[in-house]
Amino acid sequence: MSNHQKRLSVPNSWPVERKTEKYTVKAGAGPHGEDGVPLLVLLRDVLGYVDSKKEARYALNQDSILVNGDAISDERRPIGMFDIIAFTEREEYYRVFPDEGGRLALTPIDGDAAGSRLGKIDRKEQVTGGDFQLTLHDGTNVRVEDASEYATNDSLVIDNDDKSIVAHFTYEEGALVTAVDGQHAGDIGEIDEIVVTQGSGSNTVYANNESGGFETVEEYVVVIDENFVDDDSEFAAGSDAADDDAADDVDEEADAE
Repeated sequence: MSNHQKRLSVPNSWPVERKTEKYTVKAGAGPHGEDGVPLLVLLRDVLGYVDSKKEARYALNQDSILVNGDAISDERRPIGMFDIIAFTEREEYYRVFPDEGGRLALTPIDGDAAGSRLGKIDRKEQVTGGDFQLTLHDGTNVRVEDASEYATNDSLVIDNDDKSIVAHFTYEEGALVTAVDGQHAGDIGEIDEIVVTQGSGSNTVYANNESGGFETVEEYVVVIDENFVDDDSEFAAGSDAADDDAADDVDEEADAE
């Protein structure tokens, strides 16, 4: 397998310019699959905190850059949807959130909100010993004794320190959701209707918002809460709507410039 990543072939979610250079850094093994953005891309190309891979490695070795509460030493570590990135020395905190067009963007958050992260339940299964395992969208596994209240497509808020469940949001009509892929990526609305498709086809979700709403497939929506929206949104806390629902780069020398 190649150690190089051409810019023209990176996933649509990567926030990189495709025609400025031929190659970019390749994501390493880790969460989020092929859509995960290498941490170096965010540090260098998005935030501008480093100018090269060498600088990124130096910064990471200071243990002052945390992802979901853990110090990261690999600049190729994949970063994806809803990850929390903390710069402890700068006292800056960001949540990775889908932007218009499906690109991942960094949303500034308060330090108090950086202690936990959101995850969508992709799978639920019973494991050896009788407990149940909930697998989230980023590959995180959470064990619970009783999984009767949890279902696939629900969302959980996970504490970054002890990995415990802080909150649970049910996927149902009336739930606040955001689209994370497709032409409506980044849109937020309340589920108006979930149309179940017979057979192997995807279920359809209709959501309403102040712009008239949107329609997308079930796989593209994630249940969130009002903390994920702007203060002036109709879904912000205190509004009527909220009250109703409680690789290495190819050229090392060029990369170091």
